[in-house]
Amino acid sequence: MAAYTFQVTDERLNRVLESESRRRGVSVSELVLGTLQDAFLDADEKRLRYDELDDLAGSWSHAEADEFDEAVRGFAEIDRELWQD
Repeated sequence: MAAYTFQVTDERLNRVLESESRRRGVSVSELVLGTLQDAFLDADEKRLRYDELDDLAGSWSHAEADEFDEAVRGFAEIDRELWQD
C-alpha cells in the first residue's frame, strides 16, 4: 500500500475540503481518497472499504477513552535528538 503526503497551499481549496468533509461526516483524507477513486477508477471497480474496526467505534466509556489518551500521550512528543543530522 502506498502512502502519500501533500500540502494544500490554496486556502480556498482547504476551506472547501474541510467544509465538505464535515458535511459528509468523514475525514479530509477519506474525502480526498474517495474523490480520487471516483475520478480514476472504472465504475465496475469496487471502492475499497476499511470497516473492520467499526464495531469498536464508540464502544469505550469516557473513563476508558481517558485512560487510553493518557497511555498514548507520549507518542505525540517529538524527540528532537532523534531528528538531528
